[in-house]
Amino acid sequence: SLRGSWRLRNGNDSVVLRGEVPGCVHTALHRRGLIQDPYYRFNDVMYRWISLDNWTYSRTFKTPFDVRKWQKVNLVFEGVDTIAEILINNITLGRTDNMFNRYSFDITHVIKEVNFVEVSFLSAVSYAAEQSRCHKAYNIPPACPPPVQKGECHANFIRKEQCSFSWDWGPSFPTQGIWKDVRIEAYNHYHLIYFSLTSSFVKSAQQWSLEIESIFDVASSKPIAGIVTVHIPKLQTQKTFSVKLQPGEDSVVLLVNINKSSTVEAWWPNGHGKQTGYNMTTTFIMETGHQIEKFSKAYFRTVELVQEPIPGSPGLSFYFRINGRPIFIKGSNWIPADSFQDRVTYNRLWLLLKSAADANMNALRVWGGGVYEQDEFYGICDELGIMIWQDFMFACALYPTDQNYLESVRAEVAYQVRRLKSHPSIILWSGNNENEAAIASNWFSIPYADREVYIKDYVMLYVKTIREIVLTEDKSRPFIASSPTNGLESVEEGWVSQNPYDTHYGDTHFYDYSSDCWNWMVYPKTRFASEYGYQSWPSFSTVEEVSSTEDWSYTSNFSLHRQHHENGNDQMLQQIGHHFKLPQSTDPIKKFKDTIYLTQVMQAQCIKTETEFYRFSQSEITKGEGRTMGALYWQLNDIWQAPSWASLEYGGKWKLLHYFAQNFFAPLLPVAYEDKGVLYIYGVSDLHVDHKLTLTVTVHAWSSLEPVCTLAKDAVTVKAQSAVPIYKDSINDLLERCTNCTRESCVITFRLVGEGGLQSPTNHHFLSSLKDAVGLEKTQFSTFVSQQDDVYIFVLHTTAVAPFVSLDVGSIKGRFSDNGFLMTEKRKVVVFYPWEPTSVEELEKSLTLTSLVDVI
Repeated sequence: SLRGSWRLRNGNDSVVLRGEVPGCVHTALHRRGLIQDPYYRFNDVMYRWISLDNWTYSRTFKTPFDVRKWQKVNLVFEGVDTIAEILINNITLGRTDNMFNRYSFDITHVIKEVNFVEVSFLSAVSYAAEQSRCHKAYNIPPACPPPVQKGECHANFIRKEQCSFSWDWGPSFPTQGIWKDVRIEAYNHYHLIYFSLTSSFVKSAQQWSLEIESIFDVASSKPIAGIVTVHIPKLQTQKTFSVKLQPGEDSVVLLVNINKSSTVEAWWPNGHGKQTGYNMTTTFIMETGHQIEKFSKAYFRTVELVQEPIPGSPGLSFYFRINGRPIFIKGSNWIPADSFQDRVTYNRLWLLLKSAADANMNALRVWGGGVYEQDEFYGICDELGIMIWQDFMFACALYPTDQNYLESVRAEVAYQVRRLKSHPSIILWSGNNENEAAIASNWFSIPYADREVYIKDYVMLYVKTIREIVLTEDKSRPFIASSPTNGLESVEEGWVSQNPYDTHYGDTHFYDYSSDCWNWMVYPKTRFASEYGYQSWPSFSTVEEVSSTEDWSYTSNFSLHRQHHENGNDQMLQQIGHHFKLPQSTDPIKKFKDTIYLTQVMQAQCIKTETEFYRFSQSEITKGEGRTMGALYWQLNDIWQAPSWASLEYGGKWKLLHYFAQNFFAPLLPVAYEDKGVLYIYGVSDLHVDHKLTLTVTVHAWSSLEPVCTLAKDAVTVKAQSAVPIYKDSINDLLERCTNCTRESCVITFRLVGEGGLQSPTNHHFLSSLKDAVGLEKTQFSTFVSQQDDVYIFVLHTTAVAPFVSLDVGSIKGRFSDNGFLMTEKRKVVVFYPWEPTSVEELEKSLTLTSLVDVI
């Protein structure tokens, strides 16, 4: 391994330091105290010079073996970011131009006992600009990001994390560095480069089988014969094969049928069953006397993307069947967890992904403007049952298709598919993010006459290049060319459909910041909602880490600088203004904190309304639309401390939205909506069997902790894996029956309860805007905190009904069992799960309690 400390210097040698590998220049400079935290205040702009310089990594190493004894010696880089020349002992081995590729250089004839290796980088920013200049035939938009993003130009001309040149939720830090493992490999005869396994169920034989693919580099000049034994003890399966490896790169594909007398437990998504995997040993014993033993885990699951006609509706369905069962996809979209990938540790990934699973999510979409995630990411998803919709790394842009570019992409796609296809969590490959829509809706103002050129490039890149490779390398899961797309209809229309947002086909992305988000009628009744969202600010404790006192106002230079989405801060206030009073405090810091709180309340309530709309639309067709089978909101996590669409702040703290997600993604949920003065409640279930339940509808007055009236409806049947209407009542009749209630003075809550402790979260329906609520009083909270084993119990008492009660313990890491709730009873118990050691005293000292009536 060549991990560890390297020498790092800039273009004119004025900066020389030690830099860790894996790592990048920014983190090296920060570790050595030569720059501040790059995320602090305005440093993203102050430190632009780092990305514009050309940096060189170098080190000396002793070869730990006798170099003459080995037939083949390689220098292998798992990831180089991005444009570099690689030299060993002053001999150029080659160049790298793709952050997402693995590079292996043959150093058999140049390695010595002591070696000097050098990786000489060129600024990604200047390289991208130069590539764009050289592409003279026609423009490939967009040239630059919008000014509000303070980013760099021509990200589409370099195979590098696209959002590192800036995005509407992230800073511009075009890094340079050796961002993954680097090592020397020496071998005689043969060496295993890739090993993968994919399962399939053979219906005709009613039997599971495994396809095992091994790709070798054969150093010997003549073929090598041998035997391979595959052993899966728990499934009483053992098979032996004779193989022959040809010189050069050669692959061996073995098909192992699983013993029929063994019961195979399938891998299921979170909430639908276990994530069983089986230990498997594959042993290669070759005539050279050299053997390789490979330990891996075999998972069994099937995936189908079902696009077929729906009775009573034009268009086609768009849903996933896992192991033959239709699954409603619940989750979010994943972006890179940091601008500097070497800071993304296993623990950080575990925390974020576990938070997704804990909020009842079963899927995430790895979005196409970031990176193909590290192996550990997919390993954790396999373990937690989180399905992955995997984009290839192309987003919101058109791309060149010259030979060099396509060659680089080919290598990237083949490598990534080989690396990742063994993971049962990955259920779909998708060619790009929003590029079909970009052409169809003409985002880049391309004259109509030139359209064909770009469509041809589009088909060349995503269909003839990426799709072809995926179909060759991995037959075990579906591929779509873009998101959003009309799926098979887009294919019919030559891969670019007239309207990729058509609700009768495929998936949709939907954003609308001006309409009132409480009005469900503004949302598309789509087959699959793969992106939708609203922004909010991260909590004050998160902002505080990277700001100073003068920054703590909603209109400060810092607050404007941190907002990378045009008019984003105003849009949040506008959305809040539909239903809440804006903060008027004369204390500027209180006003800032109140505003942050309201942005989180608004975001949570908006996405709750929209997600519940998608969930209750899963079983019905209205005017040809419906059968919605997926809700992936934008976005799960944050890349830095800034306003964004995320439900998890940078550092992992749960926003109110994430607590709401825990409820709106619950396996059993009553959902209400109002239409022409009538209240409808649907029973939504992801459970595998029908249940007879009791629905309790309670009407509360804002002015009293005693309910005004309660209606129970027994023996309500909630069907397995569907959404069915279970209650209907005119609001006026309901309020008349519950005397002394008006829309402004009362609120409705409801829940489902069954036998054996089965119950849904309590849901709510507001009858008017909360700014018009009558009878809301300032409440007095008291809190008692105690420790029980490794969790903390918060007992809350209130003197009045309190909407959106938020507990915040500042920078103490952990999460609550519930938060942002409507408190309609005197007492509530909330559990705090710490992520690091803390104490009752620390929690009491850090606790702030806020409800809507505290905002003045």
